[in-house]
Amino acid sequence: MELLEFENLSAFKSMLDKNLPTGNWYTITQEMINDFANATLDKQWIHVDEERAKNESPFKSTVAHGFMSVSMISKLLEEIFVIKSLKMGLNYGLNKVRFPNPVPVNSELRMHASVKEIEDLGTNGIKITFLCTIEIKGQEKPACVAEFLAALFE
Repeated sequence: MELLEFENLSAFKSMLDKNLPTGNWYTITQEMINDFANATLDKQWIHVDEERAKNESPFKSTVAHGFMSVSMISKLLEEIFVIKSLKMGLNYGLNKVRFPNPVPVNSELRMHASVKEIEDLGTNGIKITFLCTIEIKGQEKPACVAEFLAALFE
């Protein structure tokens, strides 16, 4: 995948109502799931107890936290476009998030995103609403669908 480059925020505004490039695939390992569980203190057995999940879970393996997939959006966006004049970017929030499909350990995920809305934030910033879908390789339903907001400043 080739990185989409923009000189400045003004140039990025051309992406309104357009799709961004599709991201690269990422394998969700048990180590990543355990690290997320430790960071969030959400150590429910379905995420971290491999033996119990194998025997008792309807998925027959551990699954990633739903919030793990949504927390990856910032990084996944960072890998599909760059704005050269950017000095700072902030997560601004989420309008709507859904987790339509569980993510079993060792699944591969990638993101599809488009730019729904762009608002000016003063003279040196914009707020962007991205429509994000995190796909699971080989699955019809995605792992996560979210409206993600970011504030970018130059």
